[in-house]
Amino acid sequence: MKRIIVEYAKLTTDILDMLIEKYPDGYDYSDVISFKNAKGDTVKAIEVKTEDTIYLVKISERLENAMEEYADDEDFFEDNDDFDANLPDEDDED
Repeated sequence: MKRIIVEYAKLTTDILDMLIEKYPDGYDYSDVISFKNAKGDTVKAIEVKTEDTIYLVKISERLENAMEEYADDEDFFEDNDDFDANLPDEDDED
């Protein structure tokens, strides 16, 4: 199974949909995964899965705000220039 680390700017509507479905009331401390990336930095993320991929979405205040806004207004994604509408590249894997 592929593991892809996703930053806020690389979120897609599919990943946001999975996050909202899995964490409809937001995530809490027990949902957070901590790991070291290839550079040795500690990364905190929440996890969502598809049949063949595990997405580790890096936690940030911007992520929390995006989840709330997207849950309330699905046009938020299209109206926001912060997002790269493409799926994460294989290069984003650690």
